Amino acid sequence: EKQLLNSAAGKEQRLSSRRSNHAGNLSPPEKKLQEAVCVLLVELCERFTFFGIVCNMILFCTVKLGYRNYQAAIVNMCFVGASMLTPVLVGWLAECLVGRIKLVCICMFLHFLGTALLPVVAFPFEDIYIDRRHILLTLTKREQKIVFYFALLTASLGIGGIRAIVCPLSAYNLEDCGPKELLSFFNWFYWLINLNSAVVFVIISYIQQSVARNLGFLIPFVSMLMAMITIHMVRGEMIYKPKSDNSLLTTFGVIASALKACCVRYRYFTGGVTNWLDHAKENYGGQYSETQVESTKSLARLFPLFAFQILYRTCIMQIPSGYYLQTMNSNLHFSGFVLPVAAMNVISIVPLLILVPILECLNSYLFSSKGNGHSPTIYIVVGQLSAALSVMVAGFSEIHRKHFPPVEQTLSEEVLLVSSMPCFHLAPQYILLGVAEALVTPSCSLLSFRLVPERIRGISMHFLTLFNGAGCFMGAFFVQTTHAGSQGSWFPHLLHEGKLERFFFFLASLMMVNTLGFWTIAHRYNNLDQEFTNEFRGSLPEEKLLKHQKSIKCYDSVLESSPILSPMEKT
Repeated sequence: EKQLLNSAAGKEQRLSSRRSNHAGNLSPPEKKLQEAVCVLLVELCERFTFFGIVCNMILFCTVKLGYRNYQAAIVNMCFVGASMLTPVLVGWLAECLVGRIKLVCICMFLHFLGTALLPVVAFPFEDIYIDRRHILLTLTKREQKIVFYFALLTASLGIGGIRAIVCPLSAYNLEDCGPKELLSFFNWFYWLINLNSAVVFVIISYIQQSVARNLGFLIPFVSMLMAMITIHMVRGEMIYKPKSDNSLLTTFGVIASALKACCVRYRYFTGGVTNWLDHAKENYGGQYSETQVESTKSLARLFPLFAFQILYRTCIMQIPSGYYLQTMNSNLHFSGFVLPVAAMNVISIVPLLILVPILECLNSYLFSSKGNGHSPTIYIVVGQLSAALSVMVAGFSEIHRKHFPPVEQTLSEEVLLVSSMPCFHLAPQYILLGVAEALVTPSCSLLSFRLVPERIRGISMHFLTLFNGAGCFMGAFFVQTTHAGSQGSWFPHLLHEGKLERFFFFLASLMMVNTLGFWTIAHRYNNLDQEFTNEFRGSLPEEKLLKHQKSIKCYDSVLESSPILSPMEKT
């Protein structure tokens, strides 16, 4: 045991000496602060590029590429969904096939390539080359679409690498945080991200739409350079290496093995197991250990929570799709100034920026007044109800918008026939969705992180991301099916000639049913105290052994430091 301890101490000293030489002999608190600041900067730079691509994509697709409204909305939602799913794929590749350092370099190159190709789609630069005879490069519509899709694909893969390898939640060292600290972290984490997105929606959307609509695509490219410089500054210190735990393949393997056993040998196991996932255990003829199966069982308990987030995410995706189209077809003039279309998204961000400090005070009071903790499920119910009301209000706003006479409005040098209704009449639906985001997203992250064993918390967050990405693709599926089923009436190209409000009412009715469904199961996630978490975390053999080893080390330290025992008694 002494030899093992000495070798472990030697490895730890060598690792710490390498880090100290690389980081300039900083003290441990200073190194942690530097790592946290650098990770947060890269996170903000990545979000800056992401929102810069998304904020005016519908306007670019409809005006520049000649897409119809429903096609532009589908492209936008699919890009957002792909950007949510790629971190899961890249995380698995980094864990199983490719090294983390090599893969992050590949992803950085892909992101750089994607953001650099987007300006190619926008050629010619009308804002610089007034005389078109001086233009050296022009692309046909078909070539523009090919380059555009390739750029979006490479950018989404690069986003996945940055989010999964450079900026995972594990890099913020949240293992020892309680429910109160976790909820506070997620609240302020999403507060910073939304503050960044507010700046992007105002500045970049204005540059892309009014000042230099094509040069605006260079801004994500410049922001990506900032992220690359930030990563280069701290090199190995920023590339976080998580602890070894179950992989996604192991989790899917446990589920597949249990389902196969249930289908093939159901009659032989009905009285022998208490949970259908136990069929995957080695004791019952499966091929997975008890630790792996118990971890999967605790994760499967969260699947209903994840499933009810799919339709909620579909409603949130109306901001860059349906709500964007409504705003684009409304009067954007305000005191002689033409507002950027994407700037209306800031109205949905303002409630979140205001509510987070209020929720922090409320959570501090609730956690201090209740000894057994406080569950955020009520926040999720209220947030989903707010999302349903938002989509319903959008339907009534669409009816109200059609009552105004049409006027001509110039957007990106294109003259469009829009409603004369001021765009600020759409503010209530944006505000309600902003309230929903402030309540739902941090609460779901807390439950996904807290209610599973420590060794699979990363996998739990991956599953939450997977279901959120599924919500984006479901939104694209709804747009396609409703447009095809209604022959273009429910998601029209010319809003004043169609019935977009019916699409909103349909989505609001589904969201109301989704809210009621989650409310019926919310009691399963009400208890966040230590006894409840021990029910899952303490049942794993490895974690029981870890706790036993910690108690032995504590006992040994007491013996070594005790002045009562004589040297003979210590030996």
